[in-house]
Amino acid sequence: MGLRKSRQFLRMAALTLHQFGPSVTTLHLGTRKSALALWQAIYVRDRLLALHPGLAVTLVPMTTTGDRQLSGPLTASGGKALFTKELEQSLLEGRIDLAVHSMKDVVARLPEGLAIGAILEREDPRDALIASFETAGLEGLPSGARIGTASLRRACQIRHRRPDLHIETLRGNVNSRLARLDAGEFSAIILAAAGLKRLGLIERIQAYLPIEESLPAASQGAIGIECRQRDERTASLIAPLHHPDTALCVEAERAVTGALEGGCRLPIAAFATLEDSRLTLRALVGEPDGSRLLTETRTGRPTDAATLARDVTEGLLAQGAGAIIARLLKDGA
Repeated sequence: MGLRKSRQFLRMAALTLHQFGPSVTTLHLGTRKSALALWQAIYVRDRLLALHPGLAVTLVPMTTTGDRQLSGPLTASGGKALFTKELEQSLLEGRIDLAVHSMKDVVARLPEGLAIGAILEREDPRDALIASFETAGLEGLPSGARIGTASLRRACQIRHRRPDLHIETLRGNVNSRLARLDAGEFSAIILAAAGLKRLGLIERIQAYLPIEESLPAASQGAIGIECRQRDERTASLIAPLHHPDTALCVEAERAVTGALEGGCRLPIAAFATLEDSRLTLRALVGEPDGSRLLTETRTGRPTDAATLARDVTEGLLAQGAGAIIARLLKDGA
């Protein structure tokens, strides 16, 4: 849903809440079963309960296709939609009222009838390095070190900076990835700082990768709440959780990756910041082997977010991003 439609949706939700008030009701909240997904769901539940006395929220944990398919890269089996489609089907069938997602797992085009009703304030968007030894960052890793990540975006940027490192696919939830690191399968792994912080694992972080070194994925660190478009009651209840500045940045980032047909299937990054009433949008498209990174940056007024996203996209395409993307899609990336 675009920026204008998102604002209209939230205005409608606020009006509904004012009209009907916080009468007793029960919401069924769908979530994946991983520790991080459950943390996010519980966080949303607790905030809703604090906002609306008398409200009941029942968690409905589910195992998604992405949770079951733990071998090989996601690019070979359908991409990040594998983590949301069961939840979205449950929403459409009315078995749950809302679903909580990491926004970076949400595809650019939602199924018809669904909407992102609220985007919460963003946590730390950076990537984090977790190593089996003390190191100050990527530059401190020895030549030949084995680095685990499931992200083509992270891999291409690391390879560009450190072509002497060996990047290997590492999938699974946060705790299973850490366990494989601790078992000696990798020298270091790269995870989102936000997830580690939310799970109380900040002490495992050896170094935060600067955005100049590892540009984040679109929406990284942001939690979104998905609901049915016509469910005004649920929309009204979640509307107070919406963080407009985060939503503005996330929508701009998603506009770029959506236009480029990106996501985890391709080495694409997009990251926006809002400071002093200026919106800065950065994006990247890379060759998987790190041999070439295309970058584009635009800054403007927050009201020009859609224009900035279009200009960044066109700038990348002018540099040759279209040819890279077409080739990778043809090759099954």
